[in-house]
Amino acid sequence: MTTHQAPRTVAEHLQAVLSLVTALPPVTVTLEDAAGMVLAHDVTSPDALPRFTNSAMDGYAVRAQDVAAATPENPVTLRVVSDLPAGVDPDRAVEPGTAARIMTGAPVPPGADAIVPVEQTDAGTVTVSIRAAARPGAHVRRAGEDVAAGTVVLSAGQELTPYRVATVAALGRPEVVVHRRPHVVVLSTGSELVTPGTALRPGQIPDSNSYLLAAAAHSAGASVHRLGAVPDDADSLRAVLEAQHPTADLIVTSGGVSQGAYDVVKEVLAPLPGMEFVPVAMQPGKPQGLGRLNDGTPVIALPGNPVSAYVSFEAFVRPALHAMRGLTGAALHRPRLRARASEGWSSPVGREQHIPLALTDGPDGVEVRPSAVRGSGSHLVASLALADALGIVPADVTAVEPGDEVTVVRIAP
Repeated sequence: MTTHQAPRTVAEHLQAVLSLVTALPPVTVTLEDAAGMVLAHDVTSPDALPRFTNSAMDGYAVRAQDVAAATPENPVTLRVVSDLPAGVDPDRAVEPGTAARIMTGAPVPPGADAIVPVEQTDAGTVTVSIRAAARPGAHVRRAGEDVAAGTVVLSAGQELTPYRVATVAALGRPEVVVHRRPHVVVLSTGSELVTPGTALRPGQIPDSNSYLLAAAAHSAGASVHRLGAVPDDADSLRAVLEAQHPTADLIVTSGGVSQGAYDVVKEVLAPLPGMEFVPVAMQPGKPQGLGRLNDGTPVIALPGNPVSAYVSFEAFVRPALHAMRGLTGAALHRPRLRARASEGWSSPVGREQHIPLALTDGPDGVEVRPSAVRGSGSHLVASLALADALGIVPADVTAVEPGDEVTVVRIAP
C-alpha cells in the first residue's frame, strides 16, 4: 500500500484512476445489441450510397423539358405510363409527353430527370396535370451522392447512438465490432445499512449508495452487479471480494475509506501492494482509494457520504468506465458549460469544489444556484435529487458571488 500525505489534485487523481484501466477487448454484436457501445474498428461502406438514383418525394417522374412551361394558370398534361412504389424496379422508360407516378425512395425510371411533387399536380393516375415547372435534377437523389464505395463512414472510438446504428444498418451490415461493456460490481459498506423496505432498528438507515452507484454505472454504459451493503466486518468483505473479482472488470465500493475505527474497506485493502488510499484536494470527496486486488482486478474506493460518493463517481469512475468502453479524449467526460450564479456560496480554501446546482433560465442565459435547501453537507441526499448539474469551483476560489460565471457539468437531461 502507498499512503500520500500531501493531497492530490483532482486532475492528478483522475490520471491515477485512468492508469488502472484500458479499453476492453472487441466483440461482435448484432445491431439490436449495439446501441450505446463503442466501435472497435472503422466502419466502411461496401457500396456507393444511395445504391441507385431514386425519388426524394412522392410525385411524378418527368422529363424537365416537358414541364418547363407549366404554371398554375397553364398546367401541362402528361400521360401516366407507370406506377412506381418503393422497392419496384422500373420496367418502362419515360418518353416525351409521359410521366411515371412515383413514391419516395423508388428508382427513377430511364428518361426521367426530375420529380414533380404530388402537391403541384392534380394527382391523376391516367393523365396528370402538372402545375409547376421542374428543373433537371429536382427532388432526385443521385446514386453515390451520399457515400462513395470504400468510404469510412464511422470511425473506431465513436459511440453507437441510435442514428449511427441506423447508418450501419443502411450499409447492409447486420453486425458490428465494438468494445464489450465493462462488468462493474458495486457494493457499499456499513453495518448500519439495510435494504430499503426493511424495518429500521435504532441506528440503522436504508442503503442508498449501492443503488446510486449502480444506477450511475449503468448510465455510463456498464453492465452492473449491485451487491448491496456489506457489514463492517473484515472477513465478510474479504469473502465478498473473493467471490466477485473473477468476473468483475471493475469493483466500486463506497464507505470505509477515512480514518475511523471501523473503516473496513481500508482495513482489508490497504495491506495489498497494489492499493493506495490518498487525500484529494476536492470538496466533497477528500478521502479516496484505488488500486488492484492481488489478481489485478481494478478497485475504486469512494467515500460513504452520498453526495461525496456521487461527486467522486462523476469525477473519477465515469471517465474510467468510458475509457474501458473504448472512448478517448473529451468523450471521457460530460460536456462543460459556463453559467452565471444567481446566488452566492462559499468554497473551501485549497480544495476544488464540486457542488450540486440547480439550473434556471435567466434573462441573460442559464443561471445556477446551490440545490441544497438546508446547508451543503455531503450527507444531504435531497441536494442531489434537486440538482441539474455539478458546479466546478477552482481550488484558489473561496467564494462565488452573485453574477460570477461558474463552470458547470450538466448531470440531468
